[in-house]
Amino acid sequence: MIRRALATATLLAGLAAPASALCVGESYLDTMSDDQLDQLAQVVDALPYGEGLTYSATRGDDRLTIVGTMHIYDPRLESIRARVSADVQGADLVILEATATEEQQLRDLITTNPGLIFIVDGPTLPELLDEETWAQLADAASQRSIPGFMAAKMQPWYLSLLLSVPPCAMDDLIDGATGLDKMIASDAEAAGVPVMAIEPFDTLFGLFDEAPIDAQIDMLRINMLAPDMQSAMFVAMLDRYFAEDVGRLWEMGRIAMSDVPGIDPEEGQAMFTEMEEALLFTRNRNWIPVITEATADHDDIVVAVGAAHLIGELGILQLLEDEGWTISRFP
Repeated sequence: MIRRALATATLLAGLAAPASALCVGESYLDTMSDDQLDQLAQVVDALPYGEGLTYSATRGDDRLTIVGTMHIYDPRLESIRARVSADVQGADLVILEATATEEQQLRDLITTNPGLIFIVDGPTLPELLDEETWAQLADAASQRSIPGFMAAKMQPWYLSLLLSVPPCAMDDLIDGATGLDKMIASDAEAAGVPVMAIEPFDTLFGLFDEAPIDAQIDMLRINMLAPDMQSAMFVAMLDRYFAEDVGRLWEMGRIAMSDVPGIDPEEGQAMFTEMEEALLFTRNRNWIPVITEATADHDDIVVAVGAAHLIGELGILQLLEDEGWTISRFP
């Protein structure tokens, strides 16, 4: 399972973190067949909370403001930031996927144990891969300002994640431009509102790191199968995120897995399902008790998490509704 989940997660990483506004070109939606578009429309129409980025949830005296974020910078995020600014400033608590504390914990862990992301013993990637594949990877890394000598020593799962960010978005990352999560964290800090993480700092790290080396190599190979397709998906993701059409964004990725060259369509669907469970559903279920516990001491909470976590029967909005919360979308 872990091999499938991780390969799909790296190929489709943009579904949870779309790229910079500089990522332009053909949208993947424009390449889909009429049958695929009809299938997509039917699924999205039946999807709970398939549209919207900002919601309020109330239960008794408790109130939540729920924001669907993306983790990479785009100037259009400023309008969403402004939309929830008053809620952030007036909150008792802001809950994020990770705060500056968790990010520092992760940096400290990597400093003390560089083997988590770098190959410190044994063969490096040029020795593990055939010459053609390594040349493709080295070129892809160079396009993202990652020197070949550094890419050669990266754990395959970590390089896969870096290569899932398109070149058009990498400059923003290098320059320190922040996504909506960090914008909200900055506004909370300025207003003196405490922030907390919704999960341990190493949750996702542990998921990727536990994959055996051959599974990690498979991740790299799959990422090299469809760079043009990956680019078109990022364009579509940007468009659908800012249209607040998150359900279509996510379900597009499910259908797209049947189009990835070199992967059997049934295998592609199985990969997507396993990734969805590992990266979304399991975490969503784990987050609800954290949110509930926070309401014991806080009446007005902002919850800002990746937009894909909001949608569907196992999205946090539906899970909260199942727990007795009243959910309302606000523009």
